[in-house]
Amino acid sequence: MSTNSTIEWTEVTWNPVTGCDRIAAGCDNCYALALAKRLQAMGSEKYQNDGDPRTSGPGFGVTIHPRALTQPLKWRAPKTVFVNSMSDLFHAKVPVSFIQDVFDVMEQTPQHTYQALTKRAHRMNRIADKLRWPDNLWMGVSVESEDVVDRIGHLRETPAATRFLSCEPLLSPLPQLALDDIDWVIVGGESGKNARPMEAEWAREIRDQCLDAEIAFFFKQWGGIRPKSNGRELDGRTWDQYPTRLAAVG
Repeated sequence: MSTNSTIEWTEVTWNPVTGCDRIAAGCDNCYALALAKRLQAMGSEKYQNDGDPRTSGPGFGVTIHPRALTQPLKWRAPKTVFVNSMSDLFHAKVPVSFIQDVFDVMEQTPQHTYQALTKRAHRMNRIADKLRWPDNLWMGVSVESEDVVDRIGHLRETPAATRFLSCEPLLSPLPQLALDDIDWVIVGGESGKNARPMEAEWAREIRDQCLDAEIAFFFKQWGGIRPKSNGRELDGRTWDQYPTRLAAVG
């Protein structure tokens, strides 16, 4: 139901929903789909019997896991939690009532910080007023290329207390991001055997926009065959800024 995460900007993942489908170029080499296939090849019954929703049965169909809702209630120490690393909370097949169930768990566990990321910003915006939004949710949208920057406007119109952008895998330059009311920007290159390259200037351009706007900037990776193939330094330093604890800029 949850696992410790190797993602640099979070601590654990929590998957009350699994399964998804491709809707944009950023989905082409989806790591969640690749991971689901590997787990199923190992024997999905093993995971299902353990109550672990990392796989969704045959294929990668969207599946909700009500039993997974109780997991954060068992964590006493505060955690930073990435919600639905194996899905998209705002997928059309996820009922609004279940999204609210997920939000309710967040509200019941104010010691944790939750991070949710969607490519379905239009639906998120459309149903936003039907939901009670918890204060401890950082809500983000993927902005991997210039043709999907409209997601930022949809995010800005939600009542999320903290808003962020994930420009990963960064597939094109993003010269004029609208960063007002945005609290955090993550940039990263793609990883895997079919990884598409990221130009250094694309990352620098976003970093400089964040510095000018005094917005937290996090450089996750250059990407390559493996996530750590080419390191995490941008112009000789790591950038590990967060919305609530900014690293010194120097």
